[in-house]
Amino acid sequence: MKVIGISKPLKNSRDSYPYFAESVQAGFPSPAQDHLEKQLDLNELLIKHPAATFFVNVQGSSMIDAGIHSGDILIVDRAITPVDGKIVIAVINGEFTVKRLNKKDGQVWLVSENPEFADIHITDEVDFEIWGVVTYVINKL
Repeated sequence: MKVIGISKPLKNSRDSYPYFAESVQAGFPSPAQDHLEKQLDLNELLIKHPAATFFVNVQGSSMIDAGIHSGDILIVDRAITPVDGKIVIAVINGEFTVKRLNKKDGQVWLVSENPEFADIHITDEVDFEIWGVVTYVINKL
C-alpha cells in the first residue's frame, strides 16, 4: 500500500456538527431521541496534535485485513511515539508505505495485513524512517 497524497488539516477549521449522544443500535431499533445533546467538533475528536497531524490518501490492498482500503484517507499523527503493533506510515528507500510495526528479538519488521504481500524486514542496509502513526481511517462505504 502506498501513499499517494499528503495534506494538512485547515488550522482554523472549527466546524461542529449535530451530535446525538444516544447510541444507534446495530440490531433492533431503539426509541428515537427528540433533541440534540451537544455539538461534535470533528477536529477536536480526531486531531490531538494539530501541528503534527496530516491527512494521507492511500492506494493499494496490502492493509485490507486492518480495514484500510485503496482510496481511504488516514489521519496520521507525527507526535505519537511508534510502538510495536501500531500502524505506521514509513519511508523505505525514499518511498512511503503503510504497514503495521512489529518489533521482536531486536529486529524491526513492517507487516502487511494481507497474506498476498510479504512483510518487510528492516536491516541496516535499508534507508528507513517512521514518518507517523495512523490514528484513524476515513473510508467511504
